[in-house]
Amino acid sequence: MYKMENKSKQNRRDFIAKSTMAMGGISAGLNAYSSNGTSRTVGPNDKIRMGFIGIGNRGSQLLELFMQNKDVEIAALCDIYEPYLKRDRSTVDPRWLQTLAGQVPQMGEKFETKPTRYNDYRKLLEDKNIDAVCIATPDHWHAIMMIEAVKAGKDVYVEKPLTQTIKEGRTMVNVWKASDRVVAVGLNRRGNEVYQKLAKEIPAGKIGQVTVGRSARVSNLFPNGIGKLKAEQPPKDFNWDMWLGPRASRPYQYNMAPYYFRWWGEFSSQMGNWGVHYMDAMRWMMGEVAPVAITAHGGKYVLDHDGDIPDTMQVTYEFASKKMISFSIFESSGGDIFPYGEIELRGTKGNLLASQDGYKIIPAKKGQFQNWKEKELIKAEEFSIPSGDLKDGSNAMATANVIRNFLDCIKTREKPLCTLEDGHRSTSFAHLANIALATGKRLQWDPDKELFTNSDEANKMLHYEYRKPWKL
Repeated sequence: MYKMENKSKQNRRDFIAKSTMAMGGISAGLNAYSSNGTSRTVGPNDKIRMGFIGIGNRGSQLLELFMQNKDVEIAALCDIYEPYLKRDRSTVDPRWLQTLAGQVPQMGEKFETKPTRYNDYRKLLEDKNIDAVCIATPDHWHAIMMIEAVKAGKDVYVEKPLTQTIKEGRTMVNVWKASDRVVAVGLNRRGNEVYQKLAKEIPAGKIGQVTVGRSARVSNLFPNGIGKLKAEQPPKDFNWDMWLGPRASRPYQYNMAPYYFRWWGEFSSQMGNWGVHYMDAMRWMMGEVAPVAITAHGGKYVLDHDGDIPDTMQVTYEFASKKMISFSIFESSGGDIFPYGEIELRGTKGNLLASQDGYKIIPAKKGQFQNWKEKELIKAEEFSIPSGDLKDGSNAMATANVIRNFLDCIKTREKPLCTLEDGHRSTSFAHLANIALATGKRLQWDPDKELFTNSDEANKMLHYEYRKPWKL
């Protein structure tokens, strides 16, 4: 959880105000709305009554950031783990505190009004006094909850990765388009000043014609990874069956939940957890929607643990525009892959190295047979967010900006910084990579039909059969 002092809170408010105005501001004429799911309209000066579904590690971070906004009322909380629901860290399983202290939220928030508490999200969605919900559950729950929230008349902020399957994403988009709801996806680089700037300047030719984007997830889990454990009884105040939801029934295992699900392909992946962030930023700056071909290589090369996703992986995406994106997962080795930043774009006039803190542009050098004129060259350039704006970290600041934009959109009914379509397209990159690795083929993808054109085997992996009674 982020530690915030009064001064840094003020810095955030100033940054959000400036950034929001830069992105178009708050319209003077705010459109009130009503729906079957809400009992009132939300005006420009009204508080937005928020319900939170999933208030563990990430959900608590988002809860704190939403609470920084004076026009938000925390109306309801929902979780399937009782200590999280009661916001009482002293009752958390001691084992969790010992091994996952950094992922167990501090809790103890001071709410202006007492929120209603639910252990079933469906009851929260029936509450007609709630205007909008924030969904920060494990990935495999996002589709069901977001669709039901929209149908209940709620506006929705849903965390990344948006889905566990590509079919889920397209179904979510179709339901949203048939509604009048605002749905925002928590891909935080959309709210970052650096990437907002680059998303305008790179397509305009800042570094020439871009042909390649590169990035990686690096985290050395050698030698033990998430360990090896046997099935056991879940904590008495943790609803394991509800946590599984649409996934097949299986015995509880500690290195699966509450936090370790990211290393199990049935529930998530590091392509989804981290890759989606970088895919979203790169395709945004490169002006791409979806690839037409995908190849992937890798596997569990080093880690001898229960997790079943690759610790080493290399993915290449090819686009109809004759560009490529390369992404790597290195969870059995460490060290930075770039001298600066988290993303590299390679252009004919120079290379870009970028992060949420700033960017550097390295001019291209004359190659073989070339005789460039001085005026055709670009100059080295550096840009960084002023350090005073980064008291809580650029990542937290970007998330705060996306949240503030979502709240504004609830009142203006405008499109958020990251729409559901954008969230679906960026999350699809993760699923495409995982399917390509599973099949071992160079897969050809139809971005319009969202089907593979050269593999029936791959098309069968676009979704899975939900456990009853859950349905999409």
